[in-house]
Amino acid sequence: MTETPADTTFLVLHGGGGPATVAPIAARFAGLGRVLAPTLPGWNGTPRPERLDSPRALAAHFLDELADAGETGVVVIGNSLGGWIAAEMALADTAGLVRAIVLVDAVGVEVPEHPARDISGLAPQQIAQFSFHDPSKLVVPPPTPESLAIVRGNQAALAAVTGELRDATLNERLGAIAVPALVAWGESDGVVTPDYGRAFAAAIPGARFALIPEAGHLPQLENPAALYAEIDAFLAA
Repeated sequence: MTETPADTTFLVLHGGGGPATVAPIAARFAGLGRVLAPTLPGWNGTPRPERLDSPRALAAHFLDELADAGETGVVVIGNSLGGWIAAEMALADTAGLVRAIVLVDAVGVEVPEHPARDISGLAPQQIAQFSFHDPSKLVVPPPTPESLAIVRGNQAALAAVTGELRDATLNERLGAIAVPALVAWGESDGVVTPDYGRAFAAAIPGARFALIPEAGHLPQLENPAALYAEIDAFLAA
């Protein structure tokens, strides 16, 4: 079990699928410290101020939130877009607010040999074919006008904030990250492949790369035990 201090704050950031995709991470680490699991502005019908138009802007927003709350030594765990924001937070943090980052199948870098798959506009069942090791594990309730509106709104927010899911400057900028980083990746991720993940990890000085078996883009939903074991070992070290 991790030796993380009991007063550690964990900031858990979701990706394009919305806050439900990282709820298991938030629940698990709630037993190890204080957990903050915000809904990204623009997701699930929440307002998104125009200034929050990029992962960098969202990173600055969350750093301000942590500073206002008096938080320090925060472990930021981000999945997909949330991982991109976590990396940007580590880069922009000048006040020692971030202690470590955990990037779970993050997006944002440019890897020409292994580009991110464009899943914009796809139905959840179609997305599952690329994002799950076992697509049958995605249980989608019958759509309602309300649920369809949320999905479309989340897709619009993702497009507005990330554009084409990459920032050509990020690869080089990642070299300035000075906090410990774990890059965890589902071995069956078809949205951003493990080779994409290895390139992401290689750009961060001293980053540890961990491949999660029998999992895709959301390992916390398919193989949480393996993911949490990697995070625990990382934090203990």
